[in-house]
Amino acid sequence: MPKTPPGQTRNRVFRFVRDCLLRGDSPSLREVQRHFGFRAVETVRAHLTALVDEGRLVKEPGRARGYRLPKQSSFPEPDWSTGRLRPVPLLGEVAAGGFEEAIENPEGNLPVEIPDSRDLSDYFALRVRGESMSGAGILPGDTVIVERRGTPVSGQIVVALLEEDATVKRLHLGQEGMELRPENPDFDTLRPPPGSCRILGRIVELRRQIR
Repeated sequence: MPKTPPGQTRNRVFRFVRDCLLRGDSPSLREVQRHFGFRAVETVRAHLTALVDEGRLVKEPGRARGYRLPKQSSFPEPDWSTGRLRPVPLLGEVAAGGFEEAIENPEGNLPVEIPDSRDLSDYFALRVRGESMSGAGILPGDTVIVERRGTPVSGQIVVALLEEDATVKRLHLGQEGMELRPENPDFDTLRPPPGSCRILGRIVELRRQIR
């Protein structure tokens, strides 16, 4: 196959393996090798090992087809013991990339289990586009449930708004100010000027439709 930068090839490998896993099929090293036309199976192994090191895949020891997508451990586990299904508005799309224009186009409601003690208006849902958060298991087409309640904490995955542009990133608060960090090495950290960015809420749930 033609030579491409390592990062681009690795992203192609990740997308191929991810799509196989979402269909319920964990590909073998040989299958990945045949798909991309790599000369050596060790090339596949090197890409997959790097994807595991980046947190974009998980390898289960002792299994030939032991690769899987990471669990959504990035999200807090709410206490739904006193909750019930309530309608949360789906407001459109949000970018998982650079800042892009937020699309607030109500598309109906999603049933979400929310504690009775919490205000329904504190929740909304957005559909994700872009791949900057793929290392956290957030993929294009996923739907995220966002909670506005409380003060965002460094390390949480949030929806941030800069003027009319919104994005999904991991929040980092340090001495040099706010950073919005991707979970994909092909994307840059965003450093909005002081006072220009508003955190709309933290992501508390992820939903994916398997096609």
